[in-house]
Amino acid sequence: MSNATEVRLPDHDLTGKVALVTGATSGLGRRFALILAKAGAKVAITGRRVERLSTLKQEIEAMGGTAAVIALDVTDTDSIAACLAATEAELGPLDILVNNAGMNVQALPADVTPEGFDTMFDTNVRGAFFMAQAAGRSMIARGQGGRIINIASIGAHTVLPGLTIYCMTKAAIGMMTRSLGKEWARHHINVNAICPGFIETELNSDWFKTEGGQKQIKSWPRRRLGLEEDLDGTLLLLSSAAGRFITGSLFTVDDGQSI
Repeated sequence: MSNATEVRLPDHDLTGKVALVTGATSGLGRRFALILAKAGAKVAITGRRVERLSTLKQEIEAMGGTAAVIALDVTDTDSIAACLAATEAELGPLDILVNNAGMNVQALPADVTPEGFDTMFDTNVRGAFFMAQAAGRSMIARGQGGRIINIASIGAHTVLPGLTIYCMTKAAIGMMTRSLGKEWARHHINVNAICPGFIETELNSDWFKTEGGQKQIKSWPRRRLGLEEDLDGTLLLLSSAAGRFITGSLFTVDDGQSI
């Protein structure tokens, strides 16, 4: 009889789970939806540009996954409630929320307008909170726990010139993550955040081709942009059974850009 300890690799299988990704129309949100679906989850892909979500749904189904296209404006609490109800009606009770929807209005502090300030906070903070609240209520009522993954930024803890208001919103997401992690721990809801560095997406690729963008890249330790797939491992860790002992934590994934 062997006394050897059985060693198992971490389990990232999400088969049977239902995930909802906000802001899935492009960039990181789109990638998150694809990865969760590849791992076996049924995914609600949400956003305001529904026509773009239809293409993503086709991609997910082509690789054998399941996706539901659901319109969502996170600045509208009625839209949030309708989105969650539609998700659970079509796919089943929610297990995973990826709270990704966000935006930026770039301006120097002296040039920030009240309208720009409110727009940023309405989407990045108010929207993220009430989306998390809706998901948390559903998970608490079901009594089976769940995962909430907030997408913050290195701006949550690092000064990014010209992005004061954006950094303020992401710092708020950081504290929201820690607070909800503690508040909902007894309900077995794990709340964590990913703080990405600069990742190349369709929204920023033009800037990083400019002289200013190239200068910024050269200021980083490894002189390179991140790729969307560089967040895959962290996403799967926090979404799956492998991350069961992690809550209230912020994960900086930035290739050393914030050092």
